[in-house]
Amino acid sequence: MTGSGGGERLRERCDTGEVTDPSVAREAIASAVAAGGVTVLSGAGLSTESGIPDYRTAAGERRIQPMTAAELLATPQARQRYWARSYVGWPRFAAARPNVGHEAVTQLQRAGLVGTVITQNVDGLHQRAGARDVVELHGNLDRVVCMACGQRFPRELIDACFEVLNPGFDRSADAALRPDGDVALDDEEVRAFKVAHCAACGSDLLKPDVVMFGESVPRPLVQDCFEAVENSRSLLVLGSSLAVMSGYRFVRRAAALGIPVLAITHGWTRGDAELTAKLDAPLGPSLVELVKAVGDPINA
Repeated sequence: MTGSGGGERLRERCDTGEVTDPSVAREAIASAVAAGGVTVLSGAGLSTESGIPDYRTAAGERRIQPMTAAELLATPQARQRYWARSYVGWPRFAAARPNVGHEAVTQLQRAGLVGTVITQNVDGLHQRAGARDVVELHGNLDRVVCMACGQRFPRELIDACFEVLNPGFDRSADAALRPDGDVALDDEEVRAFKVAHCAACGSDLLKPDVVMFGESVPRPLVQDCFEAVENSRSLLVLGSSLAVMSGYRFVRRAAALGIPVLAITHGWTRGDAELTAKLDAPLGPSLVELVKAVGDPINA
């Protein structure tokens, strides 16, 4: 479906370059979505209204420095620090619920306008909102993997192990939840935490089953996403700064093929030069408006 007539007409309507005027951008995005064949690429900005903070400011500056995979696997002390902070933050992260933005994406998908949903998020909120054909580019925090033997476990099981090992550990810290689902703890609290071991091989090399900083997305998964983008009429970016190549590569591929790239997000994105139209606005209300704007197929 690459280089479709609909995409060419949309680009003609938008003249050249990126459209940022809100009213024109809304119309361009609604026109593209109404034509169907949309692949969605979602980022952390879509989940902020569910109480999960994003990684970057509107200017693209990183709010925190996440632990890398190499750091996590390097020492027992690093794993103790990671899992202690994650143990405290997990109940709040797991309690997050889909917001109206996630629900709007599901409505568009059920109407046959949106196909594949590629998400950079690790919260599972698209699926909880009822979306299907969701590709979790960076994995999901509800799973844990042993880096020694490869065995995977549900997060609930590992969390139960932590509870048994740390019966007196205080999970009520009121520190702010961070994008990776953890909270900041002082060194004294961390030192008291006992780390679980793999039930299959006994190793303590447990890692969340996500693509951490310093790791690469598995090649077959990337290829699946490329195919989804290449067979789209348009690519709709939701709440992503596109600062990391794992998501930005799909914007580059779409633009190179003449597929319109639309975005609803807040602030700077790395892909601004490739965007056909960009709406800088809150995700939830904007997506609710989008559903209303293309309401005929949804209500049919």
